[in-house]
Amino acid sequence: MAREKTRYVCQQCGAQAMQWSGQCTDCGAWNSMEAQADAGGGRGARRMAATARDAARRVQILSDVSEDLVPRMASGMPEFDRVLGGGFVPGGVVLIGGDPGIGKSTLLLQVLAQMQAATPTLYVTGEESPSQVALRARRLGLPRLDLPVLAETGVEDILATAVISRPGLLVIDSIQTLHSSALESAAGSVSQLRESAAQLVHYAKRENCCIVIVGHVTKEGAIAGPRVLEHMVDTVLYFEHDVGSRYRVVRAVKNRFGAVNELGVFSMEAAGLREVANPSAIFLSGHSAPVPGSAVTVTRQGSRPLLVEVQALVDRAQSGNPRRVTQGTDGSRLAMLIAVLNRHGGVSLADQDVFANVVGGMRIQETAADLPLLLAAVSSLRGRPLPARTVIFGEVGLAGEIRPVQQGEERLREASKQGFQRAIVPAANRPRRGVKLGMHIDAVERLEQAVAAARDAE
Repeated sequence: MAREKTRYVCQQCGAQAMQWSGQCTDCGAWNSMEAQADAGGGRGARRMAATARDAARRVQILSDVSEDLVPRMASGMPEFDRVLGGGFVPGGVVLIGGDPGIGKSTLLLQVLAQMQAATPTLYVTGEESPSQVALRARRLGLPRLDLPVLAETGVEDILATAVISRPGLLVIDSIQTLHSSALESAAGSVSQLRESAAQLVHYAKRENCCIVIVGHVTKEGAIAGPRVLEHMVDTVLYFEHDVGSRYRVVRAVKNRFGAVNELGVFSMEAAGLREVANPSAIFLSGHSAPVPGSAVTVTRQGSRPLLVEVQALVDRAQSGNPRRVTQGTDGSRLAMLIAVLNRHGGVSLADQDVFANVVGGMRIQETAADLPLLLAAVSSLRGRPLPARTVIFGEVGLAGEIRPVQQGEERLREASKQGFQRAIVPAANRPRRGVKLGMHIDAVERLEQAVAAARDAE
């Protein structure tokens, strides 16, 4: 028999070594290397040769592959289906993470109650007892309470139960509580997470079962465990929320079956999570009258345009080093935009503190917020509000040019639908001839033109 080799795996980052050391050479963690048995090379080489012969017979020509559409299973919640790309895909594996208490288990229980009538389901809980799950279900007033629930942490036992019950949707809550009998390390370690996830993914593909895995998050907000965990699954979703707010945002950061950065908005109520029909309304503060330092822009989240209010507060600096503080936008980009405003817009903020905020806890990562952010800062500096019912978007270049953004016409349609009557946009995003939006469009090419257009429209 081939002699077994021993390798040492870091429980923090997953790095491997052939001998034990007190400190991981990759991440620097101390006492994190644990032994893991590895089969000898002779037997592995023979198995690889046999597998290669079988794989050669399964090779297909791309043009011969069927173009059948992937079937979808509706979750019963259109906002959640939007994030998933149209619904659950049989054989797909979804990883969802978020802060403790944000509503991950609540959302999945509501989904299971909606789908139980059409699709067999199984809810596996490793953190709570069945009585705790039943208590939450009754508190939420779910339409169906005949949901199969399994309290188990052994991944082999879970899959053995799934083989018998044959669920179409399997929920694992959570992956950090699972352990495999093939390894001796504790549950939640890197090797256990990798092995448990690999077995779940293999079962999903083999049995054409959709699996939803709940993952814990670190203090930095990322899903705990090795990065390979996110690479193994088909879809990665993140629950986000602003502290003290009842609104929850589900964002897709990876999706093999739909658009990335797709967004679903929910409201946390006494009866669970409720879908928000008009998300644009919650990100607009709804001032009774225009106020200085406030601008409305249209940002794209996946395939959805959303109206968001961008605020800026400009105040005289109390020290020789003016501050640039941002919430929901990139701070280094704000500093760059202020320099462009000074050079090409004729407005200096060198001796001013600048504070920028995106209302509602939304994060804007695209450059369409450049122009509204600068015009909001100019409005705050002068103490004069921007025109009412005006929407602004556009990228600002270092030479002072206003560059176009993607899907400009679709953004204008969304603004028009929400009752906005004026828009300051890049010249290249001017609507095509014949397109009727019912809005007055100020198409600008330079930053100084945009500042003048905002001033003249007051």
